[in-house]
Formats: sequence, structure tokens, C-alpha cells
Amino acid sequence: MAAPLVLGLLVAVTVRAVLYRSSLAAFISDRVEVSSPLSAWKRVVEGLSLLDLGVSPYSGDIFHETPLIIYLFHFLIEYAELVFMITDVLTAVALYLAIQDFNKVVFKKQKLLIELDKYAPDVAELIRTPTEMHYIPLKVALFYLLNPYTVMSCVAKSTCAINNTIIAFFFLATMKGSAFLSAVFLALATYQSLYPLTLFAPALLYLLQRQFIPVKVKSKGFWIYTTQYAALYLCSLVVIICLSFFLLSSWDFIPSVYGFILSVPDLTPNIGLFWYFFAEMFEHFSLFFVCVFQINVFFYTIPLAIKLKEHPIFFMFVQIAIISIFKSYPTVGDIALYMAFLPVWSHLYRFLRNIFILSCMLIVCSLLFPVLWHLWIYAGSANSNFYYAITLTFNVGQVSNVKSWATLGLNCG
Repeated sequence: MAAPLVLGLLVAVTVRAVLYRSSLAAFISDRVEVSSPLSAWKRVVEGLSLLDLGVSPYSGDIFHETPLIIYLFHFLIEYAELVFMITDVLTAVALYLAIQDFNKVVFKKQKLLIELDKYAPDVAELIRTPTEMHYIPLKVALFYLLNPYTVMSCVAKSTCAINNTIIAFFFLATMKGSAFLSAVFLALATYQSLYPLTLFAPALLYLLQRQFIPVKVKSKGFWIYTTQYAALYLCSLVVIICLSFFLLSSWDFIPSVYGFILSVPDLTPNIGLFWYFFAEMFEHFSLFFVCVFQINVFFYTIPLAIKLKEHPIFFMFVQIAIISIFKSYPTVGDIALYMAFLPVWSHLYRFLRNIFILSCMLIVCSLLFPVLWHLWIYAGSANSNFYYAITLTFNVGQVSNVKSWATLGLNCG
């Protein structure tokens, strides 16, 4: 299996290297679907310029990335393209290793249930064979590496790629059963983009399951382990935030990063649901609806935790998808991460409804994004309604797709 993975890595790196040297690189980096006000490389360069001049990068309204990101590229700016290619490779390898471990757990569970004769006769087609499971980690890695969304995100040098790497390592640490590393990487992911806070629940459920601790409110072991994991997570987050303060000698980054994510002041068009809605809204209503839109990301966590407590990894997949759809400044790089998990449940493909229609919706919308942008911004023969209409269609396709998977997960396990 190592040889196909290495070949896939070489192909992926070659494609990225060729695109970096092509005229398409500038076009891709300017696409609003690929770079958001949070993750755009041009804003990182602006922040670095301010830092070099001895001015706080957060003094204006340009830079909204975290201090660790700007200090990372302060030293590696000359090797930025290499850094982004390495992050994609690391993400793919982390996902590959994590899914390998997940498959071992699933296979052991299946074998035990078969020996105990716990399966009904009519679910035989849902039982995965070792041959089927053998290629799933490779498929996941290649789904991420060769996904056009991932490639474009890397070529545009969107910092979303770094966020994906951190989440992938969090997933790997969780699968390995390391509560400490899982908490550290979850804290890093939360520090980067806030929304991964919702991944605390599925990670905790999986670690409890791995330790054979029952998820019961009256269980003493449940509360002890939950407190320990929460303490590790919060302590890691505090340390990272304090480190950011020591680097900048200022707390300016908190309103500039997290306030920016939550209040959504920049209404630059993107593939999300926020920008058009708040551009058309009266100012005195905006605070209420910002709260409603933001709560939407966190609202599903508790119901999903109750319904999917026996399937925490599937819960994590659904939660990553929800973040990708409903966050305030989404990009196609966010979508690429949850799409990489789809081969894990390939045995459920046959039960998906309207999968062909939904796939066509996503592909057609992806192709129409630049067309309608050109008609609106350059040709002047369309307006923002056209672009937002295709954005809504794209997100309806995503929501329908995730709903189909969630329904199957609940019914089929």
C-alpha cells in the first residue's frame, strides 16, 4: 500500500508545482471561492509587511489570521509554496494513518458481533470484508490530494490548508487514543478558526469508547475522564493564546481574529450564506441575525451527540461538514476535508438517494461560480442576485448530501 500512496503523493506534488508556475496561479488565488478575507494569501503578505515595519498587523482591517500563522511565514515566506505543498502531503498521510486505525477497530467490532451472532440475516451486505477495507485509507488520501478543491486551495496559498492539516492530526491523535495530543491539536484547531470547538464532543465520545467507559450521566468514570480531557483542552488553548500574546505583546489579535469571525463585518462575496444576507439587511437587525446564523453551527452538536454516540467518527464527519457549510467565511478547501471522508462509508453508497443529481449540482455550481462572477463584476450584465443564487444552490446540494449521509448513518450504523 505504501507504493500507491507514494505515487499519489508524487502526482499531487507535481500537479501543484506545475500550477504554481503557470498563469492559472494568479487567477486561482484571486477567486473568492478559494480565498476568504480570513485565509487569503494577499492579506497574510500585507500583515507581514506591517510586522516588518514594526506596526501591529492587526492595527488595520486587512489581516485577520492568528499570530502563530504570521510568525510562521515571517520565517518561511521564501518557501511559502513548499510549505503549502507539505501541509497537503501531511494532511493526506495523517488521514491515511487515521483511517487505517479506524478500519482495524471496525473490523474487530464486526468480527466480535459475527461470532456472537448479533447481526440480522438481512444486513449481511453491510458487513465490510477485509479486501474492501484494505483500499479505503488510500482512497481517502487520494480523495484529499487530488480533489480539485484541495489543489486550488494549495495553489492559492489559502491558510485553510493549514487548518485542514491541524484537524487531520487531531483526528489521527484521537484515533490513536492519545487524549493529550488530541486535546492539543483540537486546541490548535479552535485557536485557528474557532468552529472546531464542536469537534470536542465526537472526540470525547470516541476516547470514552476506546477506554470502555460507558457514556452515562450517573457514571463516575464518565465525569472523571470528561473533566480530564476538558482540562487538557482548555489548558492547551490558554497556553497557545498566551504564547500569541507574548509574540505580539498585545491582545489585539482577539477582536481582530475571533471578533471578525463572529461579527462578520467583511461582506466580501464567498460560497457561504452570510455575505448577501447581511449586505441587504438593516443595521439594527444585524446583531440578532448574526447570532442566529452563528448558533446554527453549534446547534446540531448536542442532538447529534445523543443520536450518534455509538458512532463518534461518523459524528465527527457530519460535524466537519456542518462547519464547512455554515461557517462565516467558508472556502472550497473546507469542503475538500469532509469530502475526503466519503470513501470510509463507501459500503453505503448503494443506499444514497439522488446521489447523481446532488453530485451534478455541486459540479455544475462549481463551474458556474466564475462565470456568474465575471457576468456580475466584469461584464455588468448580471448582479449579486445571480451569484448568490448559485451559492444557495451549491449549499442546498451540500446540505442535501450531508442529510443523506446522516440519515444512512442513523439507520445503518
